[in-house]
Amino acid sequence: MSLRGRRALITGAAGGLGRIMSETLAELGADLVLVDRPGAVFEPLLQRLQALTETTPVGFQTIACDLERQDHRHDLIQTLGADGQGISVLINNAAFVGSSDLQGWAVPFEAQTLETWRRALEVNLTAAFHLCQGLAPLLRSAPGGNIINVISIYGHHGPDWSLYEGTTMGNPAAYGASKGGLIQLTRWLATTLAPRVRVNGISPGGIYRNQPEVFVQRYNQRTPLGRMATEDDFRGVVGFLASDLSGYMTGQILQVDGGWSAW
Repeated sequence: MSLRGRRALITGAAGGLGRIMSETLAELGADLVLVDRPGAVFEPLLQRLQALTETTPVGFQTIACDLERQDHRHDLIQTLGADGQGISVLINNAAFVGSSDLQGWAVPFEAQTLETWRRALEVNLTAAFHLCQGLAPLLRSAPGGNIINVISIYGHHGPDWSLYEGTTMGNPAAYGASKGGLIQLTRWLATTLAPRVRVNGISPGGIYRNQPEVFVQRYNQRTPLGRMATEDDFRGVVGFLASDLSGYMTGQILQVDGGWSAW
C-alpha cells in the first residue's frame, strides 16, 4: 500500500471527507497537493498532517482554487504542469452541495433555478472533466497513475422524499444529475485513459453531520447497517483505490453506503 514517491491532488481537501482522505494518503507516504476554495481553513488539517508525519515526513502544499471558475482551474493545471513534481493520484472530491438557505436549491422542484443547476454541474461534473483532461499527461507519466471520483448514492438512486419531511433539507435535481454524470464520466475515462491511468469512483452514503434528529432516525432505519456513515469509514477505500492494491481495477464504482443500495 505504500505511496512513497507519489504525489496526490485532493480537491475539497479542507472539508470533512477531504481531510480523512488527505490523512490516509499521507500515512501511506504520499506527498499532497491540497486544493480548496479561497478562504477555506486549512490549518486544522495541516496541524494534523504535521503530527502524523513527524516520523515519516511527506511534502504537502495548499492551493486556493474556485472550481466553479474555469480560469482558476486552468491556473491550477498550469501550476502543477510547470513544477516538475508530477501527479500520481487525482481525487475529485469537491462538490457543490449548496445549503438550505441558497436560493433555488433546497426547494420544491418547480422552484429550483437554472442558476443553481448550472453552478452544481460546473463544480460537480465540468470541473472534474477539466482537471482529468488537463492533468492526464502528468498522470500518464507518473507511477501508479489513477483518478478517484467521489460520487454519491444519489448518482445511482432517486431520493426517498419521506426522509426529508418536516426538515429544511432537500435533494436538488442538479446534485443527483451531476453525480450520475460523474458515474458515466468515470467509466468513459476508464476506457479512454487505459492502460496508463486507472479511473474508479467512490459512492458514499449519507455522512452524519448533525442533521436533524428525525432525518437521522429515518435514514438509519432505511440503511441495513443501521447508521449513517462517518468520515472514518472512507479511509480504507481511498487507500485501496489510490494504491497498487487495486492495480487491476478500473471503471468501477465502490458503493460505501452501509448497504443502502442492497435493498
